[in-house]
Amino acid sequence: MALQLVIGNKNYSSWSMRPWVLMTGLGIGFEEIRLRFDFADGSPFRQAVARYSPAGFVPVLVDDGFAVWDTLAITEYLHERFPGAGVWPSGLRERARARSLCAEMHSGFGALRSHCPMNIEASLPEVGARIWAEQEAVRRNVARLESIFAAALGASGGPFLFGAFGAADAFFAPVCMRLRSYALPLSEAAQAYVGRVAAAPGVRRWIDEALAEADFLDFEEPYRKGR
Repeated sequence: MALQLVIGNKNYSSWSMRPWVLMTGLGIGFEEIRLRFDFADGSPFRQAVARYSPAGFVPVLVDDGFAVWDTLAITEYLHERFPGAGVWPSGLRERARARSLCAEMHSGFGALRSHCPMNIEASLPEVGARIWAEQEAVRRNVARLESIFAAALGASGGPFLFGAFGAADAFFAPVCMRLRSYALPLSEAAQAYVGRVAAAPGVRRWIDEALAEADFLDFEEPYRKGR
């Protein structure tokens, strides 16, 4: 039985984006099961996702009936299931650093997540400018991203964080979408990396399919109510 990946709306679901673009970019085949976001108690989304995961969130990877949830756990499962696919770098220290960065992305950058929710089809430079002016925590988050990108690319030589596209780039892909949508100020080198991520085959496919959804959810559009 093929792997199945349960995800939410591509335009908004930053957590779903990570394993999807990783698997697509590395050529790991899977069946996509997309559930339309609706977080009300008893909603079709809640009922459907509960059939795959007791945690009640997407993404969920299903392998012959065995469910793995949470993006870090899914990534580790893929690494063990497909050891030659290139999920993590081949070197011991590079793997450790890539895992450290993914864990930091997984649990950090709260200000950027909160003030700049992922919305791939949106272009919100005016909103981004206001957030940049008002939110010091967002500026600190972006400064940390700049540092991460510079250090990893300097050590690997690029074009991606650890040379070839892998888990670290997949984990940072949603934040790259935020940086683009809100036009937050970046150095030339960081801007170039964001562009390379957006052009990576798996990410490009996700973006194209997000744009094709045309499924706008009011609760996911805090800056454009009444659209």
